[in-house]
This record gives sequence, C-alpha cells and structure tokens, in this order.
Amino acid sequence: MLGRPGVLLLTPGNASDVTTAPAVLAEAPGRIQRLAADKGYDADWLRADLRKSGITPAIPGKRGRKRKIRHDKSRYRERWRIEATFNRLKDFRRIATRYDKLARNYASALALAAVIAFWC
Repeated sequence: MLGRPGVLLLTPGNASDVTTAPAVLAEAPGRIQRLAADKGYDADWLRADLRKSGITPAIPGKRGRKRKIRHDKSRYRERWRIEATFNRLKDFRRIATRYDKLARNYASALALAAVIAFWC
C-alpha cells in the first residue's frame, strides 16, 4: 500500500515486491538510512538504486546466485520485528484477503485492525 497525505494507492496482490519497491521508497517519509529486506528483493538494479540514494541495503542474495552477496547479518536479523507486525495484522481475515474494493475503506480497516491488534 502506498500513500501520501490525501492520496492512497493499493498495489495489485499479484505484483512482485521488488518491482513496487522504488515506488514505496519514493513515498516514504523522512530519510531512509538502511533497508532490510528478504531474498525476494534480491536484484542488482534495486541495490544500485538504493546505493545511489544513499541507502545501505541489508538484503541477502538468493541461493542460486553465481556471485555471493555480502550483507550486514546483524541488521538483517532485526527484520523479524517488521514480519511479526505484518503477520499480526494478517490475523484479521479482512486485511489478509483485501475484501474492500476502495482503498480508503481498506486503509480504515487496516487502522482499526492495528489498534485492536496492538492495544490488546
């Protein structure tokens, strides 16, 4: 889900994460110093774009890579916090399956699920 004040865009469920990464990073508020991502984001062009923007990637290489990729393993281990947050939100069926057709309704349901999931 992408968004900026007043505008909310949803990416298709079948869109690859690595192809939508530049758009998501462009909409991120503030300055990003590091990006910890899983092997699904292993692309040379993405790493080059990140470095050009001054962002340090912590992305492990896929197993089938001919040339091994070095990454900061200690920073990559902290990625579980983000995964745990998304998994907790996906406990809500409406969020996981994107029942809502309108982006504003989905954003409202997501906000409500976040309040319920992290307040209780």
